[in-house]
Amino acid sequence: MTRSQQPALTLFAVGMIGLGILALVYGDFALVWQPVAQWIPGRTVLAYGSGVFMLLGGLGLLLKPAVAWSVRGLFPYLIVWLLLKVPALLVAPQVEAVWLGFGELAVLLAGGWVLFARLAGLREGSPLKFATGEKGIYAARILFAVSLIPIGLSHLVYVKETVELVPAWLPYRVGWAYLTGAGQIACGLGVLFSILPRVAAWAEAGMISLFTLLVWAPAILAAPKTRLPWTAFFISWAIASAAWVVAQNIAPKQPAKPAV
Repeated sequence: MTRSQQPALTLFAVGMIGLGILALVYGDFALVWQPVAQWIPGRTVLAYGSGVFMLLGGLGLLLKPAVAWSVRGLFPYLIVWLLLKVPALLVAPQVEAVWLGFGELAVLLAGGWVLFARLAGLREGSPLKFATGEKGIYAARILFAVSLIPIGLSHLVYVKETVELVPAWLPYRVGWAYLTGAGQIACGLGVLFSILPRVAAWAEAGMISLFTLLVWAPAILAAPKTRLPWTAFFISWAIASAAWVVAQNIAPKQPAKPAV
């Protein structure tokens, strides 16, 4: 990562650290974002282990000697995290809320994938070598782009619920619900079809960051001892930081060379 990319890496690390601490405080997974069934044997032990893993993984991202090992661990961990949403997709593929949850975690995975592709430093012959380098970054970029579409659609399908999340001091809250939904779909299509992809990714990262700060930060202030606002804040933070990671790794379009 270049010096200009370091802030996104730090934000991603803070998100992992925050989620890890919450898992250790509550002895549980991240509510609906980590749908681990209650019947799983040793579920509480697994939750504590998950918390330790995220905490150490996040701290490792902040320490240069440990970065490679951290991204090597977090990448498969995020894949498993995303796979937890697959059963719901198979059971209720017609429910848009299920695709929303899948899309949010896919954005998180896309950010972790970019970090893995950039920083894993795998040796030649590694079975995961195909997921690194520019090819890995491009694949993560496509995953990111496709994932934004169901997130944006959820604003349009669940307008009432989206409006309830819009800060009360903003005028025309219904309009904001539609605008942000359409904006996220446009950002996804922009990245997918390379229509100002860097601008589109930056815009998406900015939207999620504002959502985190305007919706969940006040919720924490209103109920600082309640678990949901803290969990939602750090989930949203992690997703936003993943979007920043992807955005900062989309190369700016080079001007065409003049014909000789």
